[in-house]
Amino acid sequence: MIVGACRVILHLPDAHSLKEKRHVVKSIIARVHNQFNVSAAEVEDQDLWQRAVLGIAVVTNDTRHANEVLSNVVNFIENASPAAEMTDYEIDIAPVL
Repeated sequence: MIVGACRVILHLPDAHSLKEKRHVVKSIIARVHNQFNVSAAEVEDQDLWQRAVLGIAVVTNDTRHANEVLSNVVNFIENASPAAEMTDYEIDIAPVL
């Protein structure tokens, strides 16, 4: 079993409240889940208005497939919303016994 995890950092320059931030973040998470059938959640900085950290995970039997899915998710998020700018991301893929 191969588990792929991705951490995406977003900057939301137009968010002036937690309500505005959550609206953008929930929309992105729902679209990522529907499009790629991966698990996704906001995992850090929930109390900051203009920063969001998303965690995305995929389980598969092929390292290359995990990397491909997560790379496609990153590309999707990068273009998902004009209200969110991706500032960084990292992908980690590991076998689980």
